[in-house]
Amino acid sequence: MNPERLRTLGLTTMATRNAIGLIELTSIAAGYQVTDAMLKAADVELLLARTICSGKYMVLVRGDVAAVEAAVRAGVEAGDFSVIDTFVIPNVHESIFPAIGGLTKVEKLEALGIIESFSVAALIEGADAMAKAANVKLLEIRLAMALGGKAFATCTGSVAAVRAAVDAGANLIASKGLLVNKVVIANPRQELLGDMI
Repeated sequence: MNPERLRTLGLTTMATRNAIGLIELTSIAAGYQVTDAMLKAADVELLLARTICSGKYMVLVRGDVAAVEAAVRAGVEAGDFSVIDTFVIPNVHESIFPAIGGLTKVEKLEALGIIESFSVAALIEGADAMAKAANVKLLEIRLAMALGGKAFATCTGSVAAVRAAVDAGANLIASKGLLVNKVVIANPRQELLGDMI
């Protein structure tokens, strides 16, 4: 993996700053305002701040738990009615960042699991739950780009592990009323791997 890309995704100091927080907004203008408010409120590192489909904006920060919580609180206050969804994940699974960056590669698919959400925030929370629930490898977390505002995550592993992981992620997303679908493919055709490269 490229060391510069790892730094960009914040993987080099993950042990000391292992909380992430995200705010998803309906307004791009509010997104800039929220990003500024979050960065001024606490000692957090900006990981992503960008437009997403369909006309939404997302801000993702990392830091220690208290700093991330303070930043998200400040961002929610600044974003007011534009806020769609938020989260703070205190002990994020280390595989989240390579999956968001599209850096996870596999040579062969075992069972394939997919969770799909109406919300970027809910999807990242679901992917974290997936990674923590069972011995699976997160392959990709795709966040609302060319997806009509939806997001999805994929994982691979044994059939039992993938079922457990998908259920954990889907249940979390469903508890927020944002689950689109969940799928487990026990013996996927290897051609599906081409769609993930």
